[in-house]
Amino acid sequence: MPRSLIGVSGWSYDSWRGDFYPEGLARTKQLSYVASTMTAVEVNGTFYSLQRPTTFRRWAEQTPEEFVISLKGSRYVTHLLRLANVEQALANFFASGVLELGGRLGPIVWQLPATITWDAGLIDRFLALLPRSTEEAGKLAEQHDARLPPERASTQPLVSSPIEHVLEVRHPSFTDPAFADLLRHHDVAAVRNDAPKPWPVLDLPSSTVAYARLHGHSRMYASRYADSSLDGWARWCRRWQDAGRDVHVYFDNDSEGHAPHDAVRLLQRVSPP
Repeated sequence: MPRSLIGVSGWSYDSWRGDFYPEGLARTKQLSYVASTMTAVEVNGTFYSLQRPTTFRRWAEQTPEEFVISLKGSRYVTHLLRLANVEQALANFFASGVLELGGRLGPIVWQLPATITWDAGLIDRFLALLPRSTEEAGKLAEQHDARLPPERASTQPLVSSPIEHVLEVRHPSFTDPAFADLLRHHDVAAVRNDAPKPWPVLDLPSSTVAYARLHGHSRMYASRYADSSLDGWARWCRRWQDAGRDVHVYFDNDSEGHAPHDAVRLLQRVSPP
């Protein structure tokens, strides 16, 4: 049964304390609180640095079994190596503890910088490298290098399940229809966003996942979503659910504290009591 998986991109924001988070809530309880009010979360920390298996394990322990934790792929892969010669970096990423999430592991989002333009060969080679199951990820993780000593590496899947991948592109050249064809070939989704920058607006789910990242429609990372806007996003969710996709929506308009409230408001529209 397709699900609505709606939440926030990150949860450690001081401005949420005493607002979304109850006054006095311990920082160690913030993820658990998010999991009590939403159905999923997107992790930002995995974009900036390799985490530890103990960290992924703690995230799993703090959330219910049905909760989904999506991850942002390493910026070392996307922004520094720019998708080229990334085999070792991918092995290290998957060995860092990703598999410790078990059945909670959601899609992995590979966010490209706006300076990467549509290049069929580059994108094709990158997508072909991505593991599509926990078993494939475990085999890839076993190839990690000395940056991850044995005590910091996790290579054994806890469950046998598919791994979904999502690409967020930020250059207008990706509106080329050949990009959509390539995504279909690899069964990878493109992020749907409505950011107030000249990023391409794409609506390209995979065969199983539709994925949106909402950065703030009029002011980047800041705007609150109006009721009418959330009504539109609820229709988008229902459309792709009816088509058999799990729908992921993550709010990133966090700078003024609107993200968690907007996530709850959308979830109420999609999954009313």
